[in-house]
Amino acid sequence: MSIVLCAMPALLVWNFALLQIIPREESKKSPKQLNKAGDARTLRKEAILASRGIITDRNGKLLAVSTPIKNVVIDPQVFDISDAPKLAKALNLSEVKLVNKISIYKKNENKRFAYIKRKLPPHEAEKIAELSLKGVFFQDDFQRFYPAGEVASHVVGFTNIEGYGQEGLELSLDNWLRGQAGSKLYIKDRKGKVVKDLGYKSAPKPGNNLSLSIDLRLQYLAYRELKTAVAAQRAKSGSAVILDVATGDILAMVNQPSYNPNDRSKLKPLHMRNRAVTDVIEPGSTVKPLTVLAALESGRYGPRSVVDTSPGWIMVGNKRLKDSSNHRKMNLEKIIQKSSQVGTVKLALDIEPGAVRDLFFRFGFGQSTGIGFPGESIGVLPNRTRWAPIETATLSFGHGLSVTPLQLAQAYLAIASKGKFKTVSIIRDDEVTNSGQVVDAKYADQVLQMMKSVTQRGGTAPLAQINAYPTAGKTGTAHKVGKRGYEDHKYVAIFAGIAPVDKPNLVTVVVINEPSTEDHYYGGEAAAPVFASITEGALRLRNVPPYAATQRVAKR
Repeated sequence: MSIVLCAMPALLVWNFALLQIIPREESKKSPKQLNKAGDARTLRKEAILASRGIITDRNGKLLAVSTPIKNVVIDPQVFDISDAPKLAKALNLSEVKLVNKISIYKKNENKRFAYIKRKLPPHEAEKIAELSLKGVFFQDDFQRFYPAGEVASHVVGFTNIEGYGQEGLELSLDNWLRGQAGSKLYIKDRKGKVVKDLGYKSAPKPGNNLSLSIDLRLQYLAYRELKTAVAAQRAKSGSAVILDVATGDILAMVNQPSYNPNDRSKLKPLHMRNRAVTDVIEPGSTVKPLTVLAALESGRYGPRSVVDTSPGWIMVGNKRLKDSSNHRKMNLEKIIQKSSQVGTVKLALDIEPGAVRDLFFRFGFGQSTGIGFPGESIGVLPNRTRWAPIETATLSFGHGLSVTPLQLAQAYLAIASKGKFKTVSIIRDDEVTNSGQVVDAKYADQVLQMMKSVTQRGGTAPLAQINAYPTAGKTGTAHKVGKRGYEDHKYVAIFAGIAPVDKPNLVTVVVINEPSTEDHYYGGEAAAPVFASITEGALRLRNVPPYAATQRVAKR
């Protein structure tokens, strides 16, 4: 017994030496490595998502907002497969599919996290929590909601299930809106139960908010009128843009067909295009006022200059270009009013070669508008060292080039702004960015006054006239370009206009693609009435005094 008692201290010392002094496989690791190994078994880091910034219109109306939701997740190694029927019933899932899914997860011992259902409203998540199922947990998340739905979908866009921007401004300004996720530390036991909350490792930083130039009231108005017109005319698609003359702000930008970003179950890629900035058209006769501007700028013509268009057609090379009838001698205003192709071509051929193209470029054609919208097209503006007469001729009446509806609106904005080119914006900004005077204010105003005749009796677009607000503008009817050249029976109807003409407030461009109503495919018939209804409503919503009221005030 005395031997055993004497050996006991030696055994204790030996055991201590084994644990603390004599190296073993585990003891070869440094304390830092041992701590790391222990943390790996018990310490858990959970990402804390940052709320995405909200998007509003210029008046603070919500266009995109993130709402808190829950994701249902499980630890497959802890979850009891016998609870699968309860969970499936509560989540309205297929029991068979859920059991098979979890069974596959259980075979992988390293699989400790799996989504069962995502984007669950908090009140529904509470019902699942009441079941107290082992191994079932909840993850905080956010779901993007778009209060304006399809009305603003082409501008705002949408995010994917992970919260990353996929279309529209949600995509182009994703980094600004997304914010930065944080993280939180927990100590959990082997069954996944939280033993201790260690707090934030890093706090989440919410995304930045975004205020758009869009006026939701005008957006709704333009969307309604465009949708009605496209449906009534059985058109393939359509676009409308409204610009603020004072600032260059985009007040409305709508397209048809559209889609609902809150329900994308039946979404077609074709419906996602913001055609106002991604699709190009030949502007047709809408550029004839710009050609007249180039003629005035050349010094060879004045407002009262007369051009003889007899006999109603002109040969340029071997190409015969004609008017709808012989208008004989016409001044510049009548050339615009009657949309004379012959008159426009004679002006273009009589001034410096390349002058028309140069003015088109100064007015923004062939270059980006600068709004930074994903997929924006810059269109096509040809450039030549030598211009053949037929190239100058076709360019002068809007063939052989392509623009987006927004580019066309920006060009008319320069006319409405007395020759000042303004950068258009989709983001609300109190500062107005001018690129300078691109044409003399006198010439811009002269052309603006000429364009008044287009919407009056005898013009090509009397349907664009508004009783309360005198308008000015220009029609365009362009053949669509197909695989074999211009299509005989497919047209794009366009109207670009300014109102009120004596004190410009808005520029509106309407494009109707392939109107199917027989004999009503011209810009003055298909697009001009839409311009009138949109612009009149927009001016009233902006509290612009009617023409009669301003006249009474002036007389006093």
